Amino acid sequence: MPAMASGPPETGSNRPSDAPDCPISQEALMAQIMLFIVLGLGSGALIAAIALSLVLTYRGSGTINISAGAIAMLGAYVFYGLRTGGYLLFPALPVAGGPGQVVPVATAVLYTLVVCALFGALFHVCVLRPIRTQSALAKLVATVGVFLVVQAYVVLVFGTQGKAAPSAIPSVAISMFGGVVPSNRLVLLGLVVLLTAGLAALYRYSRFGLATRAAQENEAEAALSGLAANRIALLNTVLASVVAGGLGIFVAPLTQLDPSTIAMAVVPALGAALLARFTSFIVAGAAGIGMGVISSLVTAAQSQPWFPTANGLPAPGIVELIYFLVIAAALLLRGQSLPDRGTFVEPRLPAAPAPKRVLRPALLGSVIITIALFVLPYDFRQALILTLIGAVACLSMVLLTGLVGQASLFQYGLAGVCGLVLSKLASQAGIGWPWSPLVGIACATVVGLVVALPALRVRGVQLAILTLAAANALITFGFQNPVWGAPGSGSPVPEPTLFGFDIGARSPVAGIDGALPSPLFGVCCLLVLVAVAVLVAAVRRTSLGKQMLAVRSNERAAAAAGISPRRTKLIAFALSSVVIALAGVLYSYNFNAVDSTRFSVANTLTLVAFAYLGGITTIRGALIGGMLITQGLASYSLNHFLGISTTVQTAIAGLMLVLTVVMNPDGIALAGKPKWPGKLRRALRGSSDVSADGLTERPMVQGGAR
Repeated sequence: MPAMASGPPETGSNRPSDAPDCPISQEALMAQIMLFIVLGLGSGALIAAIALSLVLTYRGSGTINISAGAIAMLGAYVFYGLRTGGYLLFPALPVAGGPGQVVPVATAVLYTLVVCALFGALFHVCVLRPIRTQSALAKLVATVGVFLVVQAYVVLVFGTQGKAAPSAIPSVAISMFGGVVPSNRLVLLGLVVLLTAGLAALYRYSRFGLATRAAQENEAEAALSGLAANRIALLNTVLASVVAGGLGIFVAPLTQLDPSTIAMAVVPALGAALLARFTSFIVAGAAGIGMGVISSLVTAAQSQPWFPTANGLPAPGIVELIYFLVIAAALLLRGQSLPDRGTFVEPRLPAAPAPKRVLRPALLGSVIITIALFVLPYDFRQALILTLIGAVACLSMVLLTGLVGQASLFQYGLAGVCGLVLSKLASQAGIGWPWSPLVGIACATVVGLVVALPALRVRGVQLAILTLAAANALITFGFQNPVWGAPGSGSPVPEPTLFGFDIGARSPVAGIDGALPSPLFGVCCLLVLVAVAVLVAAVRRTSLGKQMLAVRSNERAAAAAGISPRRTKLIAFALSSVVIALAGVLYSYNFNAVDSTRFSVANTLTLVAFAYLGGITTIRGALIGGMLITQGLASYSLNHFLGISTTVQTAIAGLMLVLTVVMNPDGIALAGKPKWPGKLRRALRGSSDVSADGLTERPMVQGGAR
């Protein structure tokens, strides 16, 4: 998460090379450290608020909510709309009585809290309750869908440019530790401390808190004891949304209000919640504030001569790197630290059938796509090429997540590593095709295996948290570093040649329209896709594929049967890294540059969404995911013929992802005959019966029979 502007005016981010090395006394150094600790309370309050929201959601429904940061962002934007335009959610919904009128602060805060509470209730009823018996991966993916919907709403209504958030707390300058501290940071600290203490007391001593703890320990036994698990989860989700959105109001003025900064604060918040094992409010709040303080202290250290630099400027991404190391250390030391949650039924994993026919569909599809590459106009040809590359990326998710159950959010980061190495070797060292792509693939595979080391001790959503932090650190510390990264306009990638003939996107082999990109490059992308699809099919059919599915289902049972989970995981990570690196090679040659924005965390979340939507366990699902991917063939067609923007498509994709998880966790590729009325009713009821008084529930038996 980008550091908030909290330093004193005299502290800059640049370090003049000719500045005298003036010694500083120990007292002045301690005063400066204390000053920046206080200044870091603002960002710490945001991280702590989201961490508290994560703990609340997990205790209520057993879900790790990736969209918690987006909910905090939603609260900040709702308050912004009320205070600057006098409207609620949309400009077409005014509440102030006339143009130019604004809502008073107290009323705006109340309206925002009500909106957050209603959003939490809707989130529970439409998302969390229907998937209560799904796997942890399905729950995680559903919250990714909610993240995409909220972010798309913000972009559509408020745009992508940063806003100056209105303040809900009056602030005065307070002189302390030789500097000036805005009083709102101290107020925020007090608010977070009171909220943390209040939640800890509520869940320790109240009947509601004891009921929540009982449901968290074992939901089935809690229901048999007369506790309404659905109602408990609903109240916890509503409270989590109010906490995140409410504190988002107060923290937004301390940072730039845009569609990503507050939303991506979920990354350090996940680390804070992980340190608290998603159960302790006190640890989560303290860890969140501590991470904000770390960010401020790094800002203070940028003026020191020992701080690492890049082209004379402080090296970027140090804070994100520290966050990643904290999360990695916590996972490696604790291992499988999150307690399993007893539910009404055993979660069912997505089906992973072995492909029966590969050769004939591959040949027929290849002929059709090859003809299309030469016949289609240049814009549709480009969309088709991106579809082919996106399908390769989705196949990497099939190998890793679909077959082995490892929820990695680092995939596009590996593609970026490969593209970056390829670019540096080709443009600076003069090493062209095929050696630069091969070295890039090797480097990406090594990085993928390093990231896989914690997977030897943890799996599932905990691994997703780690890889999300790793991807965030890679973007800021790696790609945005001007020395070895690709900031700004990116790093150039020369055209690939084979025996002196150009086979890249600018090849002289042209289609009917004679425009770029060249259909020859599209054929190369098609050949890579076919080869990877055959590889995935072969893996699934062999004993290795069966071992992967055994590890996905139950690692202990697989080990008892003589299967090595560690070896199987490492093989899966290696194969997946090679496949996503191939996608990185194709992306780089397609755009003739490596741009860090193409490999962002948001794009990785989108990749997971489309891969799961298409069917994360099958080759057909990966092909469907490639069709749906942003700027792919389906996406471009919707924009070209119907005028549906990519932002609206992202919102639709998020909604479809949630519906897919609820209605058909196997994805579109394995969807059978739709049974919408009955399944939708059962899903919204949460597959359980509620008594007439609404206080107790009767758990369902295996299979959903009453």
